[in-house]
Amino acid sequence: MIPRIKNVTPMDDFILKISFDDGKTVLYDVKEDMEQIESYRGLELIHGLFNQVKIDESRTCVFWNDEIDLPSDTLYEYGKNLVS
Repeated sequence: MIPRIKNVTPMDDFILKISFDDGKTVLYDVKEDMEQIESYRGLELIHGLFNQVKIDESRTCVFWNDEIDLPSDTLYEYGKNLVS
């Protein structure tokens, strides 16, 4: 089952705080993606872009533009768990 995103909050230092429908909340560090994927570098180079993160209609992806997105299963699996 694909995890559905309930909420996403951009944090300092290119960290996303993501809450899922099942109650899990994670912190996901986007810096590694920015280093490895050329199109993601815009998150650092374009002032304010990182803070414009959105959730797609299906709630299975966060995105910034047509070239930069992250699927919910990646966020769910590789994000650092936050204990509520």
